[in-house]
Amino acid sequence: MITVKNYIQGKWVAGEGSETTLYNAINGDVIGETSSLGLDYKEILEYGRRTGGSALRKMTFQERGRMLKALAFYLLERKEAYYACSALTGATKIDSWIDIEGGIGNLFANASLRRQFPDLPYYVDGVAAPLSRNGSFIGHHIMVPKRGVAIHINAFNFPIWGMLEKIAVNLMAGVPAVVKPSEYTCFLTELMVKDIVESGILPEGSLQLVCGLGRGIIDHVDAEDTITFTGSAHTGKKLKAMPHITERSVAFNLEADSLNASILGEKAVPGTAEFDLFVKEVSKEITVKAGQKCTAVRRIIVPESQLENVQEALSKRLAGTKVGDPSIEGVRMGALATRTQVERVRASVEKLAGSQEIVFGNKDHVDITGGDSEKGAFFSPILFRNDDPFHKTDVHEIEAFGPVSTLMPYKNMDEAIEIARMGKGSLVSSIVTPDDIEAKEYILGAASMHGRILVLNESCAKESTGHGSPMPLLTHGGPGRAGGGEEMGGKRGVLHYLQRTAIQGHPTTITRITEQFQVGAAMPEANPHVFRKHFEELEVGETVFTHKHTVTDADIVNFANVSGDNFYAHMDATSLEGTIFEGRVAHGYFVLSKAAGLFVDPKKGPVLLNYGIDEARFTKPVYPGATLGVRFTVKEKIDQEKRDEEDIAKGIVKFLVDVYDETGETVALATILTMVRKIDQSA
Repeated sequence: MITVKNYIQGKWVAGEGSETTLYNAINGDVIGETSSLGLDYKEILEYGRRTGGSALRKMTFQERGRMLKALAFYLLERKEAYYACSALTGATKIDSWIDIEGGIGNLFANASLRRQFPDLPYYVDGVAAPLSRNGSFIGHHIMVPKRGVAIHINAFNFPIWGMLEKIAVNLMAGVPAVVKPSEYTCFLTELMVKDIVESGILPEGSLQLVCGLGRGIIDHVDAEDTITFTGSAHTGKKLKAMPHITERSVAFNLEADSLNASILGEKAVPGTAEFDLFVKEVSKEITVKAGQKCTAVRRIIVPESQLENVQEALSKRLAGTKVGDPSIEGVRMGALATRTQVERVRASVEKLAGSQEIVFGNKDHVDITGGDSEKGAFFSPILFRNDDPFHKTDVHEIEAFGPVSTLMPYKNMDEAIEIARMGKGSLVSSIVTPDDIEAKEYILGAASMHGRILVLNESCAKESTGHGSPMPLLTHGGPGRAGGGEEMGGKRGVLHYLQRTAIQGHPTTITRITEQFQVGAAMPEANPHVFRKHFEELEVGETVFTHKHTVTDADIVNFANVSGDNFYAHMDATSLEGTIFEGRVAHGYFVLSKAAGLFVDPKKGPVLLNYGIDEARFTKPVYPGATLGVRFTVKEKIDQEKRDEEDIAKGIVKFLVDVYDETGETVALATILTMVRKIDQSA
């Protein structure tokens, strides 16, 4: 028997005594025990803030992203050990894949977000706001990492994914975490955290683990801390309402189990690919993880004309699902996590059976292949039928957190929307239909009570991740009963852990603070030319003031011949009546092309290539006779990692291209992106 320990303050510690005995969900054998009694949570949180937070805040977003990427590769190499341990929770190979590789996938996805952030420890949000007539006073926003700790209280169903999907975000933001997994499945979380600690990839103090009950873990939180809770809405709301949480305005993200619905569209009749997809998807949602997913389909809403057909097809598919020990060939559904969970699901099924009929399954018996039917945590898939969902409403109030779902009819799309909304807020809904207009009608009617909606049809089925799979670059959460929280969401999720602050001052000052050039800031002339400087030598704000060029009719004609752009405003001066133009006008792309000819220093040097143009705008017509010049300014620098030892060490430099005419007025603006060699790789 093992003792599952806590990793706190840089060491592995066993709690006092034994709070929880841990069992193998397949055969009921005792695995070990765990406890968090005696832990000093005040010191644990302070250690995270002081040690982990300090180290993370010194890192840039680029460094944090590369850290997550390295950790993802490290854990992926050790995944087989996690699969072996995951089997003890009752998980099949597919169940474990969602938890393990889905969790590691979150690390990869969040690592990739570094490309959307500056090469700074903080984020510059939006664009500057002019606050004065002459431009000497502007405002901006920056977002800095909160100097607190993220406390993640996770559910039993995803001991790895639940941890990784959350810490990937707070670590990317520069905030340390204390993870409190469910005591029932914490042995799997502990196994991975041991590897994370051994890797040395994360700064010390950036991840701590509490494996026992964790009572008191949020008693010492403060204003800059963040709490995330995944589990029952009742428990989550109770914690969120604690006086010191509200008094200190502690951020509390609640993601609760919800009564998610899947809708069969009226056009998805038997014989269509969509009808078959619906039956397959709903059956999968009932049996994957033995129905223990916060996103699982609990309400199956179908046209009343298809009620019998769906019931027959679903029952047949469920009857063909072999339940038992996942290590045995052919088993497609494993056990619930614990015997305690079996009793909870059975109690919920009994309540639901008071107002609706069981049409498949037996709450008191299930035939299993392998495992122990007495000591293991097995439970039969249960399919209910509710012919009157508007009056028999227990189905919209009671969730059996297991392989349990209810079939119900609707007369038209308005009814389907109303039934879905009767869940009072859900994490996810789905509609399976070949009709995009029908899908749009459902989404617009149901979206305000759902965090995510999947539209499934034959066109996307092969690559669709399905009803129940939250994706790291999309938000995960939902309104009402689902908790009103929001997790993941790509860049949005990272911003949750940052404090947005408005800053005001002269453009030169704001440029220095943001490390992004602000219009109106000082523009010291570059000497030598910026194309002669390596990445490290370039300074934000330094500017090349180019020679001038006077535009001619021949320029316009030649550019039209080269580009093939013979738009009338450029080529036919007789067709301009009723337009905004006073005469034939130069092509906007000619203006940018000529600007490049003015600002480029053509000799070989540190600049490797120009790979893009952002934010190009043509702000004033350019007529023959106009004289153009360019202010070419270093706008922002972003470090870039080497792909391998043979790769050239380089960074990304954004240059502001400001093209102006003889009056000094800007006629075109653009940002060009270049790759610039670093000094240590110069020829």
